[in-house]
Amino acid sequence: MDARLNYFASPTAGKALKHFMSAGKALKDSPLPAATQELVALRVSQINGCAVCIDMHTKEAAAAGESSVRLNLVAAWREATVFTEAERAALELAELGTRVADAATGVSDEVWARAVKHHDEEQLTALVLLVSFMNAVNRLNIITRQPAGSYEPGQFH
Repeated sequence: MDARLNYFASPTAGKALKHFMSAGKALKDSPLPAATQELVALRVSQINGCAVCIDMHTKEAAAAGESSVRLNLVAAWREATVFTEAERAALELAELGTRVADAATGVSDEVWARAVKHHDEEQLTALVLLVSFMNAVNRLNIITRQPAGSYEPGQFH
């Protein structure tokens, strides 16, 4: 499968994505735990069906030491016992923040309260920005049918 657009060859994409990806770098450096970031990025990408991001975040998480059991269970995190309460709260917020059209009310007060219980304000800020960022990146990749499977850990960092 070939991508519909080559972002790396486009001067317009180059200018815009330089700034966009710097936002992603700022999130990587945030106080939200790195494992939580990768789990959330993976779950958002699973929901949206973004193969290139699923490939990337699975490999990045594995390279950082994440277990295959936890990676394999992200899609079924509610029934899995391998995630902390803080991770579960982040995954729940990520799901509702991604499925805004499906969950007509958006993120409920109960879901927000669970996230607040386990994350301070800076972590919550990073979590909300990460969910939004991943949804945008997923759309950039899905619309242009970016191919998946060849990502190498650290390739874009």
